[in-house]
Amino acid sequence: MDGMALALSEAEKALQEGEIPVGAVLVRGDEVLWADHNRREQAMDPTAHAEMLCLRHGAVRKGDWRLSDCTLYVTLEPCPMCAGALAMSRLGRVVFGASDPEKGCCGSVYDLPADPAFAADTRWTAGVREAECRALLETFFRSRRSHTQAKDPV
Repeated sequence: MDGMALALSEAEKALQEGEIPVGAVLVRGDEVLWADHNRREQAMDPTAHAEMLCLRHGAVRKGDWRLSDCTLYVTLEPCPMCAGALAMSRLGRVVFGASDPEKGCCGSVYDLPADPAFAADTRWTAGVREAECRALLETFFRSRRSHTQAKDPV
């Protein structure tokens, strides 16, 4: 099972729905507990990030909020909210594609899982299929810029 391939598939769905194309998949061993993508716009929910949805629904499916035996694959480095949720869920590992130099909290701006104040044991791996993950984000933001420029009078 290729967790990042599944996460990329979810990110593609987000792109088609007009959401920022971030996809995530929570797995335990070879079992997919949950796969999802950003749904902030459609849900009108600022917490409806792909990671949060996977943690929330995956924990229910597992029957335990403690996710120390799970891995989360996500196409973009988790933000502060998501990195905090990873730590609080005791997630065993997060694997992400593109780093986020503006809001990333698994090594870019901050390394929340490594902060001893949180006593989190979440390990992370960066840069998995990074070019593909970044290309989806660039496509989305390029499209947004071209739509905004087309609407602005010159």
